[in-house]
Amino acid sequence: MAENKPYSVQISYGEHFGKPVIWIRFPYNKALVDRFRHKFPRARWSISQKGWYLADTNFNRERLHLPPRDILDKILLHIHPINQDACQKYVETLKLKAYSPATIRTYTNEFGQLLKILNHHPVNELTAERLRGYFLFCINQLKLSENLLHSRINAVKFYFEQVLQQESFFMEIPRPKKASLLPKVLNNREIKKIFEVTDNNKHKLLLQLCYGMGLRVSEIVRLKIQDIDSGRMKVLIEAAKGKKDRYVNLPNYVLGILRTYYKQYKPAKYLFEGQDGQQYSVRSAQAVFKQAMRKAKINKTIGIHSLRHSYATHLMEYGTDIQFIQKLLGHKDIKTTQIYTHVGDRQLSNIKSPLDFL
Repeated sequence: MAENKPYSVQISYGEHFGKPVIWIRFPYNKALVDRFRHKFPRARWSISQKGWYLADTNFNRERLHLPPRDILDKILLHIHPINQDACQKYVETLKLKAYSPATIRTYTNEFGQLLKILNHHPVNELTAERLRGYFLFCINQLKLSENLLHSRINAVKFYFEQVLQQESFFMEIPRPKKASLLPKVLNNREIKKIFEVTDNNKHKLLLQLCYGMGLRVSEIVRLKIQDIDSGRMKVLIEAAKGKKDRYVNLPNYVLGILRTYYKQYKPAKYLFEGQDGQQYSVRSAQAVFKQAMRKAKINKTIGIHSLRHSYATHLMEYGTDIQFIQKLLGHKDIKTTQIYTHVGDRQLSNIKSPLDFL
């Protein structure tokens, strides 16, 4: 009976050796300590504070079911008081416009980099010429990549156009030309190999659905049991990128696998759940893919998103109309989908090099 006794767990935030940590305290029980250490192998015991602690990161907060760290609190520590009000209004405007938490983090962090450099100079008094000089500094001194520079320009542009309502402010500031990069994909043989080497049924199904329905990793971990309609062979992807719902086709291939998986794991809400019953984390899904790549001995520098790229490319190669692919992927603009025409063109692949005729 003693093993089933409930224990009160106290969680608090603080510092340890000058670094932000999460304190976890509970009455001593060997079995409870063993379970805790197994789940959090990086946890450390503080003799002076008489408690366990973990680094205060959003990853650890997610696993403890705590709210994510507010990026505003972190950034304000490095910003001169004269610009702190501007930073707060910036975050408030992003939230009022219902931007996603990920976009709010990215934009606030990029805008914060400018505010750090400005120090005591008010950001709302910046001229277009001085801002132009800042972006040249980002290129020449900070050596920012083109993608990161675009992200920073977008973040700063949001402040002047959306917060200060100066819509024409950025007309004088040129943008760097974006690199035309093609998506990295896996071929059919590599996809099959990844599935073959993945022994865990949950992990295998997760990868099969990512590829078989062309899902983003954020979409696969949010997938609920109620979203799957096996009668219509449709799956609802709810509130995807751009806060849009869409339907994708449930592959016949996984129907039996899905039923077997459900009987084995008995998920309550989300199709893929962690040990605590919450939705599977994005990091865990990414780790599953990386492990499968290593076991399959595929030496390509790609992430789990390549399964979505491969899905679109293979559909293109099988002759699927590009407008249908656009709808299945949930792209707002067909130009985004058209990039796959440069990757999966079977007619081009059939053209022989003049060297082959010698």
